[in-house]
Amino acid sequence: MNAQSATVIATFSRRMRLLLADGKEVDARIKGKRIKAVCGDMVKAEPIDNESDWLITEISERRNELTRPNMRGQVEVLAANVDTLVVVAAVSPLPDWYIVDRYLCAAELMGVNAIVVFNKVDLLAGHDIEIEELQEYRNIGLPVVECSAETGFGMKDLQDALSGQRAIVVGQSGVGKSSMINHLVIDSQQRTADISSKTGEGRHTTVNSVMMPLQGGGAVIDSPGVRDYAPALLDSSDAASGFREIAKAAQSCRFANCRHLREPGCAVKLGVDNDTISYRRYESYKRMVNLTEKLAEGRY
Repeated sequence: MNAQSATVIATFSRRMRLLLADGKEVDARIKGKRIKAVCGDMVKAEPIDNESDWLITEISERRNELTRPNMRGQVEVLAANVDTLVVVAAVSPLPDWYIVDRYLCAAELMGVNAIVVFNKVDLLAGHDIEIEELQEYRNIGLPVVECSAETGFGMKDLQDALSGQRAIVVGQSGVGKSSMINHLVIDSQQRTADISSKTGEGRHTTVNSVMMPLQGGGAVIDSPGVRDYAPALLDSSDAASGFREIAKAAQSCRFANCRHLREPGCAVKLGVDNDTISYRRYESYKRMVNLTEKLAEGRY
């Protein structure tokens, strides 16, 4: 057998695009139904006799996974083996900061870097929108990049931050992820779309995940836009570990199993009262706990 190591660089349902170790790209399909490869996976693949396709026979152990629960309550893996989550919000459509927080929670639990990007700042003059949330992220030590994919403002800062990284760009539909990626990658023209004037929500423009090389080295995965997201947590108690300021304060709680909701002597609630923990971020944490419990009970 001529099995070779390869990286999944694009996904099309059960068909894949692979990057072989020698730099050659090939199309592939998956052997059987038990193998489920995603963008970023390292796999073993072999050529198929008398066909141009290759066959993926094995997925190597993953360093990490970006996950979400699907409608059947199962864990769906969106990407694997990434170094950085780039979580994008924008002036338009209006940011859902709770979705941003959920992606940041996923990054913390994966043990990878996270960058918050606020796009379309060229539109700020015509929009009445508060962005104090960006300062909240800076306060807890998260890097924040304000930029405009339209004018190019701030894109060099983002490019420098991603140099040498394997990153995935995530966020709501319509925030300009594909337009940003066009600035960052080599020979890319990702398909873009305008905001729906009827609903004010972004249209989905990226159907499948695709990995592309960055100009400064490394690679970036463009993922489909979402209108909602939550990481797949094993238990609601895991949510605290996904909010770094809450995890830090929790070390001083009276009870080791404190859920930081109604327990006496809770250092997290004291931090909220003293404004050392953002009330909005704390509310986001509580929503994450509530959502995880609903998913576990099949009520979502």
